[in-house]
Parts: sequence; structure tokens; C-alpha cells
Amino acid sequence: MKIKNRSLSYEEVLALPQEKRRAPKRPPRIFRLLLKTLSAPDLKAVDFSLKTEGMEKLAKDEPALYLMNHSSFIDLKIAGTILYPWPFNIICTSDGFVGKSWLMRNLGCIPTQKFITDTQLVRDMVYAARELKDSLLLYPEASYSFDGTATPLPSSLGKLLKMLNLPLVMIRTDGAFLRDPLYNMLQLRKVKVSAVMRYVLSPEEIKEKSTEELNQILKELFTFDNFRAQQENGVRVTEPFRADGLNRVLYKCPKCLTEGRMEGKGTKLRCKACGKSWELTETGYLKAEDGEDLFDHVPDWYAWERSCVRQELEDGTYRLDLPVLIRIMRDTKCLYTVGEGRLTHGPEGFHLTGCGGKLDYTHAPGRSYSLYSDYYWYELGDMICIGDSRTLYYCFPLEGGDVVAKTRLAAEELYKMSRRKP
Repeated sequence: MKIKNRSLSYEEVLALPQEKRRAPKRPPRIFRLLLKTLSAPDLKAVDFSLKTEGMEKLAKDEPALYLMNHSSFIDLKIAGTILYPWPFNIICTSDGFVGKSWLMRNLGCIPTQKFITDTQLVRDMVYAARELKDSLLLYPEASYSFDGTATPLPSSLGKLLKMLNLPLVMIRTDGAFLRDPLYNMLQLRKVKVSAVMRYVLSPEEIKEKSTEELNQILKELFTFDNFRAQQENGVRVTEPFRADGLNRVLYKCPKCLTEGRMEGKGTKLRCKACGKSWELTETGYLKAEDGEDLFDHVPDWYAWERSCVRQELEDGTYRLDLPVLIRIMRDTKCLYTVGEGRLTHGPEGFHLTGCGGKLDYTHAPGRSYSLYSDYYWYELGDMICIGDSRTLYYCFPLEGGDVVAKTRLAAEELYKMSRRKP
């Protein structure tokens, strides 16, 4: 999928009028049917199956809050199929509206900006639940998983459950990550996909629990490891490109500790600095071609990288400093390319400069619990996004190797450190 893009000067982009936010719309039944119909070929290709647990507790026309794990684009197709014909509004990233705002609104989508405080979103969700009497579909992880495990959840989720006063239903997919992991550049694998839809809590049960208790329940719901599930269930991914782009996640060699010199290609992951090589097996293990494996599990390697980043932050040695191509989202007509600049990241947060000195934006580490970052974003390239409620800056690294995963890890760890009591 691509995104509409146009080149303008920074001044021209800032001069553009900001779009007014419109109230959520109940998706017409014809658009609900359209989503289900267009989703059918992909669900047939993965032999999709659904299991339900406790759904008899939900009344036929009763709206609910559906929380779903976020693995790949097929998530929306699954939801559009299993929730049909009931109306529901989907919380989705605002850049999804670019060039297709009319369609997204008719599909029931409510725009938001990832990892940025959006008080209007809460009002929109309350409006959809109370005035439209619609269900709500939310991907609380906000971003696709890099390593197949859950990404951080916002601490405000428990409060949201109480505010909406809706039954809580969990939709959990299995196989969606293995079919289309983010690092693999949209190359689809032949893997079966299934889902479990489970009634979790009634409005009365939500009222009885504290926000801390609710957040703990949500944390348990969103604890998973797709690679481990693949290994334990003997699921085989036989495609010869299954390791393509894996260096985006596993960017640091555990043998020589060099960063940005890993190469994922075919079925192999190799360090171009020291030559050590691993095979990503059909069942999801990493097997060294010589010597010790060091890590045979992708999430374990990724967790080690996180610990390395944390140590750098504590030692004061972490620093990101690289040239970037800057694109700006100001409205939903298109994405605007404004030129090149420089992005730095350290204990003080992000600092983006560019456009002949006219652009100078800072983003403190305590503002976001995670970072909107992506691989091969809309087929434009790897991307880091920062910004505020008025303007989003999409930064595409021009050099420096694989920095997106490390930058997200650093942003998450810096947020934790900023919240730590003295």
C-alpha cells in the first residue's frame, strides 16, 4: 500500500489550513459489507478460523469495546469479517486517512496520532459509544510488533474502560505475525491464521475493579510470543525469503557487538563485520552456522538489545545523530516532502532541524511512552515519526544503518527513566 505524496516548501506546508476534526460516523451497512467482501479472499487464503469464548454474555445489539492485538494488516480484515453485520468504529492512525478520508470515515474509522496525547480521541470514542451506540475496535499496542511479542500499553487504558462503560471483548489472533512480520517487507507467507474472540469483563465487573487491576488484566491479555508459539506448535514457514530484513530487528551482533552491519537475506542472518552467520529455521529458531548460537530465539536477542540500550543510557553514551528526509502530515490530502534535515536523540529527547534552519522541533522523552516507528512504511522506507497534535514529522534515515528499532527501544527506556521517582 502506498501513500499520496507531494513536495512543498516548509513555509508552504505551515501555511496550509488545518482540517477541522469531524464527529465519528456510524459506518453504513453497505460499507460494512464491502469490508467483509474485500477481506474474504485473504481470509480464505490463510484458511481462517474463529473460536469464541463467553460471547453469549453479550446481548445481540449491545455495543462493546473490542481490543485486538496488532500483528499485520490482516487484523482489520479479520475484525471486519467476524464483527459483521454489527456497526463498529475503528481507532486508526491519522496517516491512514491521507488521500482517502471519505472512504475511511465511511468505514467507521476514527483518526488518532500514535503516542501523542489526543484528548479529542477520548471524546470521539465516548460519542461513538453513547450517541451512535456503536462498538469500538481498538489496537491498544498502537504499533505493529517488531519481534513478535507485545509492545507497551498506555497506562490510561484502565481509566478508558471505566469511562466508556462497555463490555470488554478481546480478539486475539494467531498466525497473523508469522504470515506478514513487519521486518519482511510485505512478503506474505503461507501460514494459517486463526482468532479467539473472548468476552472478558462486563460493565459491572469493570466498575468494581480499580484502574490498576484493570491494567494488570490488560497486561496479561497482551502477553504473547509469536516465535515461541510457532516453535511449540511446529508451524513451518518454508519461504526462502523468511529472513529478509531481519536485520531491522536484530541490528546488533552478539559476537562482535557491532551495530548496523547485520544482513538478513534469504534464510540467513549474517554479521558483515565479523562474519558470524545464523539460519532462521522453518520453525522459527536461530541456528548458528559455526560456533555457539548465542541466541536461538528472536525475542531473546531483541530483549538483549534493549538491555544494551538501557546500559548506554545509564552510562551516558547513547546518541542518535543522522541525516533524514523529512515529510510532514498537516492534513489528510497528502503527505508533504519538505526536504532534508538532521534528527538527534539523547537523554534530552528528540531534536529535529532542517529546511534551511526554518524547522526546529524538540520532543521531550516524558511525552511519549513509545515511538511511532516503522519498516518500509507505505513502501517509502524505514521511518521515525515525532510531532504534536498540530504537525507530525516523518523522518526517513538517509544513512546510519538500521536505527529504527534501537531508537524505539531508547525512547521507551528514556520514558521509563523520566518517570522514575528520584
